[in-house]
Amino acid sequence: MSKPFEIVREFEVESTPEEVFAAITTGAAGWLWPSEYEPKEGGAAPFGSTITAWDPPHRLTARTEAPDGVHGQTLNQLDHRIEPREGGGSWVRYVHSGIFVDDWDNQYDGANRHTDFYLHTLGQYLAHFDGRAAVWAAVDGPAAAGAPDALERSWQALGLPAGAAQGATVDVELPGAGRVSAVVDYRNPYFFGLRTADAMYRFFGRNHWGATVGVAVHDFAPGADGDRIAADWTGWLDRVHA
Repeated sequence: MSKPFEIVREFEVESTPEEVFAAITTGAAGWLWPSEYEPKEGGAAPFGSTITAWDPPHRLTARTEAPDGVHGQTLNQLDHRIEPREGGGSWVRYVHSGIFVDDWDNQYDGANRHTDFYLHTLGQYLAHFDGRAAVWAAVDGPAAAGAPDALERSWQALGLPAGAAQGATVDVELPGAGRVSAVVDYRNPYFFGLRTADAMYRFFGRNHWGATVGVAVHDFAPGADGDRIAADWTGWLDRVHA
């Protein structure tokens, strides 16, 4: 049964509105995925959406209407409002709204929890990698990576300490990168994130919503190769969840 939804977040960052707006419109490979926006009202935006508000660096809205349903939705809208904060930095209001066609509770729960992880990663990008070009790669695990314990199994396969909480520094062997020092910048039962000097590694427990564990890498190192990164992590996921 079709039903509207709305996910609202308000937060502050130390970056200027210009830096936040650039991160969303031209730097998204560094924290979300590569995205292109035609810089004008009525312009083209990701996933076939249309820009309905374009006011740099304060407002960006993109809307998709799909009467026949796309990815389980007939309407999807992303709205960003960015204002300077007194004393420096920015206040951001993010609203994701639309209509889910079916399986509403599951879709809403997944979208709601993903929102926190994505916006956290935006904050990490702004704080640690702002303005640096990124290579993005994302892969999903095999069918066995849909098991209830698949995300925790991924954590264990990396040799990470069971009790390492968000903010901990760990030594970890990462496919393609070797042994590195990393910060556990995010961890809950649904996701975890690792940040190194040159990359962010995002682990998605989409097994909780009927899919499989996935990995996304935002690599800022010179000469980073997205195809190689994808191959390395595909092989790793296949081995861990064989």
